[in-house]
Amino acid sequence: MLMPMRHAAANQLGLKELIAIGVGGMIGGGIFSVLGLAVAVAGNAAPLAFLLGGLLALLAGYSYIRLALAFHSDGASFTYLEKAFPNHTFIGALTGWTVIVGYIGTLALYAFTFGAYTAELMHAVESSWIRHMLSITIIVIFSLINLRGARSSGQVEDMIVFSKVLLLGILALAGLSAVEEQRFEPFAAHGVASIIMAGALIFVAYEGFQLITNAVCEAARPKRNIPLAIYGSVAIVTTIYVLIAVIAVGSLDTQVMIEAEEYALAVAAEPALGNAGRILVCLAAMLATASAINATVFGASRMMADMAMHHEMPKPFSFRNREAAPWMAVLVIGLITVALTTLGGLEFIASFSSLTFLLVSLAVCSANWKLRAITAALPWLVIAGMALLTATIITLLFYLVLQSPHTLIAIGCMYLAVTVMTLVYHYHNGVIR
Repeated sequence: MLMPMRHAAANQLGLKELIAIGVGGMIGGGIFSVLGLAVAVAGNAAPLAFLLGGLLALLAGYSYIRLALAFHSDGASFTYLEKAFPNHTFIGALTGWTVIVGYIGTLALYAFTFGAYTAELMHAVESSWIRHMLSITIIVIFSLINLRGARSSGQVEDMIVFSKVLLLGILALAGLSAVEEQRFEPFAAHGVASIIMAGALIFVAYEGFQLITNAVCEAARPKRNIPLAIYGSVAIVTTIYVLIAVIAVGSLDTQVMIEAEEYALAVAAEPALGNAGRILVCLAAMLATASAINATVFGASRMMADMAMHHEMPKPFSFRNREAAPWMAVLVIGLITVALTTLGGLEFIASFSSLTFLLVSLAVCSANWKLRAITAALPWLVIAGMALLTATIITLLFYLVLQSPHTLIAIGCMYLAVTVMTLVYHYHNGVIR
């Protein structure tokens, strides 16, 4: 049953909570899983790939901010596309369904990474059932936390994100002492194009900033706090990512990190800190993935609820409990993530999630351009974002065609399935236009 919302002030999120949601959503399984992938593609220029990812996030973030302030809605990208193309509601609906599937895919990656690093810390990495149980447990825990409402999830996010950033900061400061300048020579040996390819592949590590716009209706002083939260969280995360990439490339042979795959960061911590570095990275990974799960469940569930209110998803997803949390959406997201968390495929998950959020970011920039008279956006800034995003998407597709055509085919099948689901739902409800 749909419950009445409590007084807005009880559930308002301040700047600190909003930044925590953004940082928590970005520093998730991504940096712990894709560092080795970035090094494999860009070589010793991997730090520039993370810098490019941050630039993409900032440019896309501008359009998210302008649209979020113009249209207060937890539906975020779904709402923006619906407002930009009112006579073609299928565009907004398809974008919304695609984003939700992308969120669930990243949640599965976060849960898998949490289970893997926790099992490593417990010296039980060889036991797949322990890893599976740990992955399932963390999803259940944060689904329950999100059912307690925005204030509860926001306060938990504050504590986790502060601890996570502190641990990564310690790792960065300690690791700088082991950096050797000659490891960066010759710089960009794989070519400039490889930096763009790597930046496109690892964009999944930045996708969490959009979650802030899913909380606009529960944000205190949104005109001030939404822009500060998005720009601030992207700046914090980009700084951390670039520092970690510099330490990794400057202290280890690139081949060692490539072979380590998702454990590249743990291996990179050893030159400066030894076994203590591995433990530190495992703890940081556990905190990072936990907070990313919390932030992603929060944002995705509210987006589903908003879409359901607009008849673009089944109505039960709009039902809220006494804490004003969309409980049905939270439960469904949790159940599907639990089902997917046992499926592997780092390259597929990273490529699918990165391409999905690059495409969605481009669509949001297009919506901002179309609605610039309402959003008061600076035209040149919107065009710059659209141009860079388009170039990055083309580069990623080119990379997949050459290096991993089977991954591209699988991604195409995922998009086809989402399109069919959206069409079937629209046709069944008679709302397609």
